[in-house]
Amino acid sequence: MTKHITGTRKDWLAARLELLEAEKELTRRSDELARRRQELPWVRIDKDYRFETDAGIASLADLFQGRSQLLVYHFMFGPDYKAGCATCSTIADGFNGFAVHLANHDVTLAAVSRAPFAKLRAYKRRMGWTFPWASSSGSDFNADFNSSFTEEQQRTGGIEYNYRREPAWQQRSDEGFVSHMSGDPVSVNAAMTGTDTATYTRERPGMSAFVLEDGVVYHTYSTYARGLDGLWGMYQWLDRAPKGRNETGVWWQRHDEYDKRPVTA
Repeated sequence: MTKHITGTRKDWLAARLELLEAEKELTRRSDELARRRQELPWVRIDKDYRFETDAGIASLADLFQGRSQLLVYHFMFGPDYKAGCATCSTIADGFNGFAVHLANHDVTLAAVSRAPFAKLRAYKRRMGWTFPWASSSGSDFNADFNSSFTEEQQRTGGIEYNYRREPAWQQRSDEGFVSHMSGDPVSVNAAMTGTDTATYTRERPGMSAFVLEDGVVYHTYSTYARGLDGLWGMYQWLDRAPKGRNETGVWWQRHDEYDKRPVTA
């Protein structure tokens, strides 16, 4: 028997109408936040970033593919990863469907990672994705937009992610290091990329927005961590499901891996 509160249709409707007012207020606040994002000052980019793409070596301006706006997802796929981050992969699973709509509204959606392009291309083929994905290997792009860090930054507390400085890793007796981020969800995600926690967390998820005007590229917005929730399509559905997110740990897999483990009730 269910432990959740039950009631009549009349009870439900009264509670639903009360919730509706809160939902409408959230929508209004979301619209206001979108307006404020668009009012942020634009920052001119003069650095000559280079990327490897399906079309060859490209500049940041080339990633726009003839459009005036570019949305970049900073996909966690470091040079030492054996596979792309499973969490980023669940987010990217939604890109194929709406990238075509964005492209027809003057917006290019692309992913950028530090892994060599051959790795990205093979993983993209495995996942069945078609959206643009560029390698920034050898470029400062990921570091400059706070989505990739060095081992030295980990050791010295030099990582600034999501607009906050992180504490340094603690040294162990075996000369390894332990992060404040250590824990089951992080270690599970690291294992799914075929790396250790330190290597895995030197890459971070995020998205950045750019505009191209009169031949000049400007950075307009970036968000990280929980700021990416709205881009994670499955969570928008789960938040409306009867049991919500109902999480006790990392439950998701890459979409081609679910049939490789027992189905849970």
